[in-house]
This record gives sequence, C-alpha cells and structure tokens, in this order.
Amino acid sequence: MVVDSGLQNKPYPRGPLMPFTNAISPDRTAFTRNYWLLGFLVVFLAIWINSFVGTPDMANWKLENVLTFVGLAVLIGTYRKHQFSDLSYLLICVFLCLHVYGSKYTYAENPFGYWLQDVFETDRNHYDRIVHFTFGFLLAYPMREVCLNWFGFPKWVAWLLPIELALSFGAFYELVEWAVADVFFPEQGDAYLGTQGDIWDAQKDIFLAFMGAIVATTIVSYLKRVFKIYEE
Repeated sequence: MVVDSGLQNKPYPRGPLMPFTNAISPDRTAFTRNYWLLGFLVVFLAIWINSFVGTPDMANWKLENVLTFVGLAVLIGTYRKHQFSDLSYLLICVFLCLHVYGSKYTYAENPFGYWLQDVFETDRNHYDRIVHFTFGFLLAYPMREVCLNWFGFPKWVAWLLPIELALSFGAFYELVEWAVADVFFPEQGDAYLGTQGDIWDAQKDIFLAFMGAIVATTIVSYLKRVFKIYEE
C-alpha cells in the first residue's frame, strides 16, 4: 500500500544559497526553481549525448541504455507524486553518468578502466566492477528514501530493505545479461557481458552491489549517529 509521504512541493525562499535537501527534509523545491536538479540534468544529458555521439559500437550502446531509458521513465513518471531529495538525485545522477560512460566504449573496453589497470597493474579492466559496486553504494540511499517517504515502512525496514534490493537487483541484472547475450542478441554477447574470461564474473558483480549497499548504509547510519540526525 502506497502512502502519501507528506512532503510538500514548495519553492524555498530566495536566498544566497539554495537549500540542498535530504531524505528527511520536510519540503521539496519545485522543478523549475530547483537549480540543483536542473544542474544534475544538464550534466547527465551532456555525458549521455557524448556517449551516443562518440560510441564505436552503436548496437552495444543501445543494449546498454535500455535500462537507462527505463530508469528515466520511472523517475519522470513518478515525479509529480513523489520527488526524491536533492541528495538522492545527485547519487542517481552520478550512477547514471558512470553507466552511460561505460556504454560508450563497452565496459570491458573502457579507457578509464584501462588507465586504472595500468596504474594498479591488474589483470583486467575493472570498470564494470566499479559500476556494479556503485550500484549498491550510490542507490542504497535513494532506495531507503523510497522506503521511508513513498511507502512509509518502519525505520528498520528502510535500513535493511535497500541492502536486500541491491542484492536482488544485482542478481536480476545478471539474468538479464544472460538472456540478452545468449538468447536475444548472441552476436553482441561478448561485448555486452564483458566477463573478460572470468567464469565467476556474475557472482562477483552481485557481491559488489551487495557490499556497496552495506557500505553506504553503514556510512549513513554512522553519520546520523555522529550528527544526531533522526527521523521524526
């Protein structure tokens, strides 16, 4: 059962610095006055367009960005009734930017991943591992906000459920990868999967998303205790 979060979509008073809202902020700034959100949108669109224009593998770009389109559709479709905080939108924006940057070259051929591979002398391009970790690390907080403000779940559920969802979504995504690469678009299989010869790639990706959510939840819990920030 979905409950009204009670958050009000109000313009904040004009001042030298626009408030930066978090999950427990009582108000949300209207879209046209929310310069934080407009800035996030501009940055994301610039990176997304660049990934589209500069990709050497358009077929892979389209496959990788199916979930990008789905995610944006959900954010837009739910905005009128449920708005995230500025902090959640920032975290979502960073994750989407990492993902679409990966889709430009394929995850296995990502230049930043190659740079890290040279610097740390690793045996593979780890950019895909970074994005799987950040899925849990960056999206655990928005998922917690959904639990608190959209569905009105108890606080302990809002702490635990994002970790479980990161694990579940991570496993579901690996099933999607298998279906895309082996059933629907086998010609794009190697580029889309990006396993780089690691037979345990799927399990490691799931584990990293799971650990990312645990780390993020632990950090948020610690900061709330240190600064004595509590939900009402």
